[in-house]
Amino acid sequence: MQPKIIITCAVTGNQASRQNHPALPVTPEEIATACLEAADAGAAIAHIHVRDPETGEPSMELDLYRQVVDRIRARNTALILNITTGPGGRYHPSDHDPAVPGPRTNLLLPEKRAEHIVALRPDIATLDLNTMTFGREVVINTPRNARIMAEIINGAGVKPEIEVFDSGDISLAHDLLAEGVLKSPPMFSIVTGIKYGFPATPDVMATAARLLPRDAAWTGFGVGRMSFPMAVQSFLLGGHVRVGMEDNSYISKGVLTKGNAELVERGRDLIEKLGGQIAGPEEARTMLGLAA
Repeated sequence: MQPKIIITCAVTGNQASRQNHPALPVTPEEIATACLEAADAGAAIAHIHVRDPETGEPSMELDLYRQVVDRIRARNTALILNITTGPGGRYHPSDHDPAVPGPRTNLLLPEKRAEHIVALRPDIATLDLNTMTFGREVVINTPRNARIMAEIINGAGVKPEIEVFDSGDISLAHDLLAEGVLKSPPMFSIVTGIKYGFPATPDVMATAARLLPRDAAWTGFGVGRMSFPMAVQSFLLGGHVRVGMEDNSYISKGVLTKGNAELVERGRDLIEKLGGQIAGPEEARTMLGLAA
């Protein structure tokens, strides 16, 4: 068990929408405010996606990321910033010809998917290793593209957080570590509850954790109604904790959360009641080997 537990708050994500929750953060100001409120509630890390402020749809615009980062840093220089590189891997095959991309395809060059990391140099950048069915489409993260993105992230002086959705993703991570593309000690996020990926069960999370490199720092989480149960399981298995409106819109059954801070407060309360201690940002930096 970790001496102290790092809480990550994923404030808006790429899949949730205002149909799920009318107060989902969308504009740069809303996203930054959500991160700051989560920090006040006990999160040491904020995981950041951006959205088109007019439509609420996911975006990869560098200026939107810059606005969020600048707003956070103007008020809080300690909070650890973890920025996604996930968007840009989705393929929607057209109904008339699967070789022709459909309208929901957003495939981008790996260099494009990581350009905001080079420009903004956050503390952490996610690196997805999954190739899988995801909703109505597929997500494609080839080993070649993963290598290119890992090299870009490392070259920017940023720590990759390796996102794994199934056991094959962990196997790929071991290969990339053996090649030296990923550096030790690595940082992982075990994602459970996504259909056709790891189920959100204690035994599956325990198995995934055992497959990780022994020196890995890791966070486990679940989506939807399994968010808090999997947060507790991650803690009990020796991992860190992630909560947030990217993963879950509810504070309890049938009750929408007031916002990301309330989800962090609930996660913190559960861990502390089980005897855990929550790490602050400075402690988390030391634990993860991040620059001060």
